[in-house]
Amino acid sequence: MQFRRPYNRHEADAIGAAIGAALAPGDVVLLSGDLGAGKTTLARAMLKARGLAGEAPSPTFAIVQPYAPPEVDLPIAHVDLYRIEAPDELIELGLDDYLYDGALLIEWPDRLGGDGWVDALALTISGAGDARVLTATVPPAWEARWPLR
Repeated sequence: MQFRRPYNRHEADAIGAAIGAALAPGDVVLLSGDLGAGKTTLARAMLKARGLAGEAPSPTFAIVQPYAPPEVDLPIAHVDLYRIEAPDELIELGLDDYLYDGALLIEWPDRLGGDGWVDALALTISGAGDARVLTATVPPAWEARWPLR
């Protein structure tokens, strides 16, 4: 299923919170868009919806920022692949391990190369400022619980 919705930056938290509330163990959310598009803003809202108090740091330098109970009610790894130069660097990250009982939020998923998850929720943010558009490729596993209509 394809979904497309214009939004402004003031709606980003509500959109991220709705998606975050629908996360389940084994989910992968791929966040694409240009620098400054709002990928981290959506990821932070998803984490807040799962109970994270305060603002989550951007994982740009850490690459993987894990969150676990009691900090959140679902283990989540927030991943930023911007600094990854080759897909073989991903092996060391052990991203699949997070999916046993948690979820992954992955910024810059194009760095995954051909490897990835076919059942991932793919979100692309385009535009800037108050004129943004969220385009989602919603896989079958998400269709019944997709929170945005």
